[in-house]
Amino acid sequence: MGYSLNDQQLMLSKSVRRLAEKHVSPRAEQLDRSDEYPWDLWREFAANDLVGVSIPEIHGGKGQGVLELCLVVEELSRVSAATGLMVSCQELALTPLLLAGSAEQKKNFLVAGARGEVLASFALTEPDAGSDVSATGTRAVRRGEEYIINGSKCFITNGGLAEYYIVFAATDKEQGIRGLSAFVVEKDRPGLSIGKVEDKMGVRGTRTTELIFEDCKVPRANLIGSEGDGFKLAMLSLDRVRPAIGAQALGIARGALEYALNYCKQRRQFSRPIVTLQGLQFMLSEMFTKVEASRHLVYSAASLVDEEFPGLNGANKEISRLSAMAKMYASDTAMAVTTDAVQLLGGYGYMREFPVERMMRDAKIIQIYGGTNQIQRVVISRSLLG
Repeated sequence: MGYSLNDQQLMLSKSVRRLAEKHVSPRAEQLDRSDEYPWDLWREFAANDLVGVSIPEIHGGKGQGVLELCLVVEELSRVSAATGLMVSCQELALTPLLLAGSAEQKKNFLVAGARGEVLASFALTEPDAGSDVSATGTRAVRRGEEYIINGSKCFITNGGLAEYYIVFAATDKEQGIRGLSAFVVEKDRPGLSIGKVEDKMGVRGTRTTELIFEDCKVPRANLIGSEGDGFKLAMLSLDRVRPAIGAQALGIARGALEYALNYCKQRRQFSRPIVTLQGLQFMLSEMFTKVEASRHLVYSAASLVDEEFPGLNGANKEISRLSAMAKMYASDTAMAVTTDAVQLLGGYGYMREFPVERMMRDAKIIQIYGGTNQIQRVVISRSLLG
């Protein structure tokens, strides 16, 4: 479970930090208020090789690893959680194609996505199928050389912006999770429409929508892998990218801790800086310890993914367990640290002109998406009990 950063990784982290300070930090408040997708920042990320970080170069990516992806997401999220999500969401959507896509699918979809030329989207969640994927109601019925998809998805990041969606649907409802399959569905397919655009509490600046499928026809060639591979593809993709969700939480917590520490050094009460008050020193010590523990879990999980991630027909319970631990602990830490940061700033922390208020709102969703933290505890406990 160890990790260490080499010189190239340290340079990557520093370069992304500089880019985030220059291009993202000045925009963070405006992104949150406007809730408009920052296409110019996306193009900046693509131009600076921050998209498709863990995708092999042969498929248009940067040929690095999930640890490098985590470093990118962490540094972006330190100043704007929404921009960290932009990068990690793209990587999640590309992973099913990387794991099981045909040569044609990789050429037509994966390469452009890994280069950042188009947005992609991972469409799994439904109104009645969140944590319980077996309850997926979207159906895909084969008719000759086509599949007819009917159903709906909700809380889909990049909805209405993506050029294509990785859609999970039941091809054999009687088989439960073994009857789920995955498809590439292009945005202009007749029968696909965008439903409600969500007005979110946090990670504003990213788009979250419903997807509605009404007799949406896709060619058989758009099936990823084989019929019945959908559940395995979804779980493997989430296991692979889940450390980056933890890295988003780590970045938020770091940003909040750094801001609160600097504020406490400058704010004076009782004729001295409040950082000299032992009660506040204890709070800062707890915050710092949780952030460092989160870093070790996230980096260790990412390193294990890079070393031992299985193919489509494999499994690695240690990766599932450690990725779940990293995401769970880091997101709980982000919620705790941002809440404490607001407290340390007192009344100012509650005001929107101070970033810790936004960071606290952003932190909450990471305890929910990518598998709720309650589900992560189920994964961890099952691995302990065999």
